[in-house]
Amino acid sequence: MAATDLVSISFDPATWALGGHVNGLAVGAIAAVAAGLAVARQWFSGGPGGPSLAIDAAQFGFAGATVTMKPNAVDRQVAYAIWVELATRKIGLPIDFDNDVLIEIYESWHTFFGVTRELIKTVPVIKLASPGTRAIVQLSVDVLNLGLRPHLNLWQARFRRWYDLELAKSVVTGDEDPQDIQRRFPRYVDLTTDLERVNKGLIAYREKMAEIVYGPGLASAAVS
Repeated sequence: MAATDLVSISFDPATWALGGHVNGLAVGAIAAVAAGLAVARQWFSGGPGGPSLAIDAAQFGFAGATVTMKPNAVDRQVAYAIWVELATRKIGLPIDFDNDVLIEIYESWHTFFGVTRELIKTVPVIKLASPGTRAIVQLSVDVLNLGLRPHLNLWQARFRRWYDLELAKSVVTGDEDPQDIQRRFPRYVDLTTDLERVNKGLIAYREKMAEIVYGPGLASAAVS
């Protein structure tokens, strides 16, 4: 019997006897694959036995409780919609303060604020019976109200008004890039320090949504 044969059958014409042998290694491999498929099925069906995930508000830059959940299909659908918004916008990426234009970042944040609010509104009320779905929705509300809103309230209007005036002056001379102009903001260090803090929380939020969608072992590939 070849090492790769799963089952071999032999026949002795002298005694009319049939014999057989099952390859233990092959059976073991099949059993391992079956077990892996069972775990994957539990994860993607949201059934019992799927891995638990912890949502710790401190990871996102604000105080709150830590919630442990076992995501079901509805949870992953909600998380996926939010993750797509984060993964395809500047808001979910690290800020490059040498090259990014802060006004454009604020525009991205403002758009995300509205889109996420609409996504939350589309979750059927009946689905909120799931602790996991409630946790995702509450986290998303907190990211908007406790993460984004305080920074926008403190900095956006002040910076935008100053920047618009400085940009108008620059149009006359035409000798400055937007990045050079924004660095002259009187409280640039304070603004960018707080901007970076919020940005890190948003990246953690994006990574957590990916973890809910893809599972702990696969999320790193999705967020890279």
